Amino acid sequence: MSECSLTCSEFIDFIMAWLDGELAPEPRRAFAEHLALCPDCVDYLESYQRTVALGKAAWEAPGDAPVPDEVPEALVQAVLAARRGKGA
Repeated sequence: MSECSLTCSEFIDFIMAWLDGELAPEPRRAFAEHLALCPDCVDYLESYQRTVALGKAAWEAPGDAPVPDEVPEALVQAVLAARRGKGA
């Protein structure tokens, strides 16, 4: 396996900028290179993207929409508490 110039910790620091298309060419190249070499970070990125999508859907969905089975009950309760203005 070849060496990558970006560590897993640095990879995580760049996720939002990468998703927003805001990385400069060199960090973007290093990010893509790390993705190609690190299956753990691929999994992390996919999980991160699913979490963001579920979070957005929680605020956009009607109050009586069914919650997907894969959403943990603790997260459901935190969202409901936040909607009531009581925080998580």
